Amino acid sequence: MRSQVEELAGIRERLLAGPSEKATAAQKAKGKLTVRERIGLLLDEGSFHEVEPLRRHRATGFGLEAKKPYTDGVVTGWGTVEGRTVFVYAHDFRIFGGALGEAHAAKIHKIMDMALAAGAPLVSLNDGAGARIQEGVTALAGYGGIFRRNTAASGVIPQISVMLGPCAGGAAYSPALTDFVFMVRETSQMFITGPDVVKAVTGEEITQNGLGGADVHAETSGVCHFAYDDEETCLEEVRYLLSLLPRNNRENPPPVPCDDPADRRCDTLADLVPVDGNRPYDMTRVIEEIVDDGEYLEVHQRWARNIICALARLDGQVVGIVANQPQTLAGVLDIEASEKAARFVQMCDAFSIPIVTLLDVPGFLPGVGQEHGGIIRHGAKLLYAYCDATVPRISLILRKAYGGAYIVMDSQSIGADLTYAWPTNEIAVMGAEGAAGVIFRRQIAEADDPEAKRAELVKEYKAELMHPYYAAERGLVDDVIDPADTRRVLIGALAMLRTKHAERPARKHGNPPQ
Repeated sequence: MRSQVEELAGIRERLLAGPSEKATAAQKAKGKLTVRERIGLLLDEGSFHEVEPLRRHRATGFGLEAKKPYTDGVVTGWGTVEGRTVFVYAHDFRIFGGALGEAHAAKIHKIMDMALAAGAPLVSLNDGAGARIQEGVTALAGYGGIFRRNTAASGVIPQISVMLGPCAGGAAYSPALTDFVFMVRETSQMFITGPDVVKAVTGEEITQNGLGGADVHAETSGVCHFAYDDEETCLEEVRYLLSLLPRNNRENPPPVPCDDPADRRCDTLADLVPVDGNRPYDMTRVIEEIVDDGEYLEVHQRWARNIICALARLDGQVVGIVANQPQTLAGVLDIEASEKAARFVQMCDAFSIPIVTLLDVPGFLPGVGQEHGGIIRHGAKLLYAYCDATVPRISLILRKAYGGAYIVMDSQSIGADLTYAWPTNEIAVMGAEGAAGVIFRRQIAEADDPEAKRAELVKEYKAELMHPYYAAERGLVDDVIDPADTRRVLIGALAMLRTKHAERPARKHGNPPQ
């Protein structure tokens, strides 16, 4: 027995060291950590329990039978993040370039099944070269099993993909099915077809990072939610995100003790937001003033910047914040902003995170490109997401709320539990200038001084239909509040709504706009 235990210890020592010093040096030369260093940064120290470390492939041909390393290029198991269970699988690029084969896929399938059964988050640390070509169609079938499990786990447990190397072809679809995608600049890429194929088919020349690097996906495509300069920072932020999410859809997000007083006045808000609706301001400063200790985690920060989606805490309780950003495109809704906010609302609803919506929206972005691009269809995604959400929903109108965009941004008419407004709010079908131009077109045209008449009628329209209390008088706003009381009012309303329960109609699933 002792000799066999010594043999096992030797195997484990070689297993932990990796395939070779040369392979490890090559990994380090690319500025990348090893697979076990990454897991060590993600999980609490000493908490990792590995599953199937001795697994080896059984493929033959093309020299595979002579090369059967332990783990088969993927490390799987579970550990804890701040004491809560988290499952993880991580590609080891040093073994077959992290490529997926039959045994490799079977390990991932098993850990995904375990995560779903245990009701705990799943984090994938991706650094692989795609399907293992030598194993042919069995490798492709392995991806199918992953995709099916990603879909089964969607909205049940949080799924986070961390891109730490190349991710090409079918391998890119698993991250796309998960809730959040993290990337590291320079070392991680995602694309369906690489630069060589693009050049051969279209004649376009582009680098790997130019085609599918972190900045491209964070700013242009919207595939990536978070991008960082190094792996250490990236994995630390994954830990922070996990601290804001529940373990599964049957639990609430974890509360934390809060030293920031619930009744703290936000006196600076009155100075942050100009009364003139044409003047821009930074909505992130409003959010910082309202939430606990000014801390929040913005999702998709660099994509569709005219809308903000963020996770934060109010009195220690996690909330999702959706807010127009007047600093970019005046805060209008367009195709990308609608998609970004719709996915975020759906995520919050799936994981019992209350939603606070901050409105300052002049409408949908007009233009031929937007109409031909399907702004109706994409805007309907956000409308559907809000209407379908059963978590506590509170909307606050800071300034402008015009037309269909006002309705879509969680108005009371589509099911917001409570709607508040500041005294600067303007709720209307459109701006006063545009409305007066339509309603009083003939009177303006026939006037001796059309511009003076226009100004007079605009003032009249504002006084009749756009004063701050018009909507409140008709029950479309629950209360008009002092901006300084915003934090106190939101916290009190969320506390009341914490036990909210909504019955859902019997159906297999809805058919949301695509």
